[in-house]
Amino acid sequence: MGLRDIKVPKMKFKKMKMNMVDELNEIDYEKIEKKNFKKKRETPYEDMTHYKTVKESFLQSIKNYPNNPCILEKPNHKESYNTITYKEFGEDVLGLGTALVNVLNLKNKRIIIIGETQYGWYASYMAMLCGVGIAVPADRELPINELENIVRRSKASAIIYSPRKEEDIKKIKERIPEVEYFIEMKSDKKLEEKDVGLQYLIDLGKAIIKSGDNSFEKVQIDPEEFKILFFTSGTTSNSKGVMLNNRNLAENINAVSAYVKIYPIDRLFSVLPLHHCYESTIGFLLPIACGASIAICEGLRYIVPNLQESKPTAILTVPLLVESLYKKINEKIVKSKKDKMVNTMISVTNALKGAGIDIKKKVFKEIYDNLGGNLRIIVSAAAPIDKKVGLWLEDIGITFLQGYGLTETAPISALTPEYKTSVGSAGKAIVQADIKVKDPNENGEGEILIKTPTLMMGYYEDEEETKKVIDEDGYFNSGDIGYIDEDGFIFITGRSKNVIVTQNGKNIYPEEIEMILDKVDEIKESMIYGKKPEENSKKEEKELIITARVIPDYEKIEEIYGKLSENEIYDIIWKKIKEVNKKLTSYKAIKSLEIKEGEFEKTSTMKIKRYKELNK
Repeated sequence: MGLRDIKVPKMKFKKMKMNMVDELNEIDYEKIEKKNFKKKRETPYEDMTHYKTVKESFLQSIKNYPNNPCILEKPNHKESYNTITYKEFGEDVLGLGTALVNVLNLKNKRIIIIGETQYGWYASYMAMLCGVGIAVPADRELPINELENIVRRSKASAIIYSPRKEEDIKKIKERIPEVEYFIEMKSDKKLEEKDVGLQYLIDLGKAIIKSGDNSFEKVQIDPEEFKILFFTSGTTSNSKGVMLNNRNLAENINAVSAYVKIYPIDRLFSVLPLHHCYESTIGFLLPIACGASIAICEGLRYIVPNLQESKPTAILTVPLLVESLYKKINEKIVKSKKDKMVNTMISVTNALKGAGIDIKKKVFKEIYDNLGGNLRIIVSAAAPIDKKVGLWLEDIGITFLQGYGLTETAPISALTPEYKTSVGSAGKAIVQADIKVKDPNENGEGEILIKTPTLMMGYYEDEEETKKVIDEDGYFNSGDIGYIDEDGFIFITGRSKNVIVTQNGKNIYPEEIEMILDKVDEIKESMIYGKKPEENSKKEEKELIITARVIPDYEKIEEIYGKLSENEIYDIIWKKIKEVNKKLTSYKAIKSLEIKEGEFEKTSTMKIKRYKELNK
């Protein structure tokens, strides 16, 4: 799944008949009212977990849910999902850990894990957290020079890699002889010099355990010991190494359990890359701790068929994909000439829900069927999202949650409680955290400061940078600008490093303008920045020019206007920008337009790497 130059997938949904009136007539309202009647809660769940390590939650789940489905993976696109149970996953993890420690002598050493989302990645990461050494998840999209840099910086003793990375691994073997082992996923190759198959190690470890050596399972984990090294993707600067421990990750599990109920019957749909802390913690470690299952998406172009086959109850994703789902479903509704009926039914079902009768899943069954039929939660994080998207999801009965955090907070520091949502916010501080606004302005906005047990140990081999971001009182300076409302909900308005400051001292947050531009049909994506005036400008005080770098939606433009020249497309986009300017205060108005060729370079969570775009 290539996310460096991501293209939103073409999602194909079935035509919708939407026989909603028939659905309404078949409902037993009295029965539903009795079933749904319960007092509205305002406080966190009392039965939140209190894990100290990931291993504690893992061992408990394989004991409590041995026959439950754990991980679902497709051998190939034509075959059905294979299901690995908790018992099988537990045996594989303990077997792999045993072999890595007892056979390869990798105890307390650094091991890079790199590859697309697959069973071997899950098993490898969990084995590391259960007592092998320091896990170093790496972005599979990294060019070879950056991957080499991470191997050297992390002082890696071994690399666990997917078969697709074989060519890069060959180069690293030649250039970095210090790496002791190269372990290939989906391989049962016996140990030969530095090369060995992951499955071979799993089987070897199982044999060792069967012979009576279960020492790896009994390894005690120090919650405070450095065990995970994440390299940030860097939207505003080059990557830093973030040092985490087992406690950081365990506290994420505890935090979510206070705000959201995840049950053993739940199934999460994994569409984001596992090397990112967001997916590997909340999309993997959390459901494992709850006895839930994970269905692996084959890739962006297979999202819809994979959803319909795996039937997940929850999706963890980013705004770009949520907005794409919303857009494609609504396009299908409009083409089916059912948009007025859907809007009417939203009003009717909202009124009924207010009276304690929730029939949304029955009325909007066809929409649910397109998404697998069982979806109840969508979580969006990593960037702001158009509020109307979240409200629409709630209107059709899907609980829409937003999370907030950074790799430095492992990652969750705030989350929307499912029992009291606030669409448009980034959630409330997790129960263990204290979040405040530094030096708020007249609108209550300032830099978000975070004090939380999920906070990193520090930046790897960079004490000076660590001291810059963590103050003497233990608060992390996030670099995000926002405010907190009277109910404790956090609203992020921009990044301090992205802010454009006018000569009059006004602050312009690019993200705010980008969200408005991205609603324009003719615009696929945009980036706002302050452009320096030409050197020959006669003005002594040179005001930055508010500039929009835009990728047009060529497909939509052709659909609306027919085939157009580049100049005509530019004129249409500029006309649309002038309309947007009318919605903005004068100092925020866009003064210049650049048409971007190709895709923006992005992080793994689909945020634009601004510093790289501006350096081009």
